[in-house]
Amino acid sequence: QVHLVESGGGLVEAGGSLRLTCSASTRTGSMGWFRQAPGKEREFLAAIRIRDGTTEYPDSAKGRFAISRDLYKRTLYLQMNTLKPEDTAVYYCAASESLILTGTISQYDYWGQGTQVTVSS
Repeated sequence: QVHLVESGGGLVEAGGSLRLTCSASTRTGSMGWFRQAPGKEREFLAAIRIRDGTTEYPDSAKGRFAISRDLYKRTLYLQMNTLKPEDTAVYYCAASESLILTGTISQYDYWGQGTQVTVSS
């Protein structure tokens, strides 16, 4: 069992930046960030292979979001820049035992409880 805890969410003005953190109890093959706004489906933002740092993003997230990890701290990060009100959502980190990078929710074995990000206009 892998325990994930997100932090770093909060209220930010449009155009601002936030860095989310996810602390993992143990190392896995890959990790990802997702978000879910009220009334919408959970959306894939980024994934990273833990051993070599290879990343993958959907086109919608390229340019404003950056995923990274600290191997020794077992910590995952999501840097978010030029935030917009439509970025308001609960942000989740997830971990997979697989080394394959994917945005498919069902491929992730473990999930954090989420952290709220609110972007004001």
